[in-house]
This record gives sequence, C-alpha cells and structure tokens, in this order.
Amino acid sequence: MTDDTRIRAAWLYHVGGFSQDEVGQRLGLSRFKVLRLLSDARAAGEVVISLDHRSSGTLALAEALRRKLAIRDVLVAPDPGSADASAARRAVGMVAANWLRVVAASGPITVGVGWGRTLSAMADALTGVQNPQLRVVSLMGAMVRTGPEGPIDVCARIAQVAGGQALFLPAPFLADSPEDAALFMRQRLVREALDAARSASHMIVSVGEGGREALLTSSGVVGKADLAAMAAAGVVADTTGKFLRADGTLAPVDLNERTPAIGLADMARSEVTLLAAGVTKARAARAVLRAGFVDRIVTDEVTARVLLRGEA
Repeated sequence: MTDDTRIRAAWLYHVGGFSQDEVGQRLGLSRFKVLRLLSDARAAGEVVISLDHRSSGTLALAEALRRKLAIRDVLVAPDPGSADASAARRAVGMVAANWLRVVAASGPITVGVGWGRTLSAMADALTGVQNPQLRVVSLMGAMVRTGPEGPIDVCARIAQVAGGQALFLPAPFLADSPEDAALFMRQRLVREALDAARSASHMIVSVGEGGREALLTSSGVVGKADLAAMAAAGVVADTTGKFLRADGTLAPVDLNERTPAIGLADMARSEVTLLAAGVTKARAARAVLRAGFVDRIVTDEVTARVLLRGEA
C-alpha cells in the first residue's frame, strides 16, 4: 500500500469519523487491511493526537492553488469524506494546528487571532507546544454570548496549551454607533490591546458569509436592520469585524465603523493566515483573498478545488 492510501485511511477514520468498514468501502479495501493501515499509520508517527495531512494529491493541489492565487502559501486538508460542515472544520483546524505548532514554538512571538468555529477547531487540535514567551492577542472585541468560537475563548485556549499569555480586547464586537465605537477605541486599555495586536508577526483569521447563514447572524450579533443594509451594500464576506464586497473592498455600511478592531491596513503589515472550511465559504474566501492582505490560506480539498476552478 502507498503512503497516500495509509494517510487517507487514517484521515477518514480519525477526522471524518467513519468506521473501519466504511473506510474500507470508500477505499476498496477489506476491514483487515484498513485495520493494518491504521496500525501502520500509528507506528509511522502519522497519528499521535494530530495527523500528517500531506499526500501527493493535496500537495499538488495546494501548489496549483498557490500559483493561481499568487500568495505565499496554501495548505490543503484532505477531504474528510463527509458532507457535514463540522468535518471540514475539524480537518482544516487540524492542518492549521500543525502549522501553528511550529510558529508558536519559535521564541518570543505575538500571534493575533480572530474568531469562529474553524479557529475553535484549530484550538481544539493544538497540542505539543510549550512556549511561555508566546503572547496570543485578540484582533477584535468580544461577543455578547460566550462560546468556544468566541475571540476570548479561542485566544485563551491557544495560550493555555502553550503556557503563554492571552491578551483580550476589552470592548464589544459591535458598538451601537460609529461614535460609540470611536469612544471605545480611545480607552487606554483598548488602545494598549490594539497596539499589541498590531505588533503581531502572525495573524490567524476566519471568514463568514456575511448573510443570514453566517455565525454573526445566528449568534445574535447582527440584527435584521444590519442584514438588510449588508444585502443592499453587496456584502459577501466578513472577517475580523470588516465587511467586504465580492471585489475585496470594504462595503459602504456603518458596520465597518462600529467594530472596535484592527484595520485592513494593520493586517497588511502582518503575515495573515486565512482559515476557510467548506464550500459555502468559497465565495467569501475569494472576497477576502481579493482584499490583498492574506499570505496563506488553509482550506479543505473540496473548497480548494472550487477556488482553483474560479467558481467562487
């Protein structure tokens, strides 16, 4: 059996959540052979708590997409074999965690993080890093409702794994008016947190669809009036408190002045990694990529193929 077959079997079993029989059906192998492959993957060190996701197929796809997008790096998680969006998030989160493990261990370093379910999956998958000189800082304000995908929680969990420091932005994600947001931004503690965020050598963000299906909407942060304004302004994506049109420009909505957060210019001065899991995020990811500040994208195999074909 090839290395690719072994890694694919381990990926389907550990990330996709398929049984050994189901893995065998997908790969055309007996259950005994699947069991042997899983054992070999563990012996080869490809399965510990995380998985080495690399295979010839994903490496070639990643390079083709990198060339098309003209960015520094592309990491592609193999298709977990499930249409469940949470499986894609786990897959992308695991690959992102493998990358972050190396970055977070590199001496004194500040890493800025956004929020979202895929970043939460990355925090879940992060293990094996110890760096008390790591500082993890939130790039945006806090949500009204607590949850594992919130910026404070994501920030704290990454710092806890590494034994580092977490720094939060002491402001709400969304203010009632641009004037209120400006008032928050003038507060000393907010200014200090924003200065720390702007100093981050690496920033990790996710992307929302900017509409009724987006996490911002389901979490109750964005209401009906804002949704209507977003639709009228052509918003197709949101990331780190910024709302974008399909061409990557800021949409003409006051939401962009109501979110105490770093700006697009701040992100352009850092090394930015975008996490995008699931084909429903393809169009939004394309808009964020067109904004010009992303250096690296971590995505799943299916979404990568959609982006490569230019269908988003």
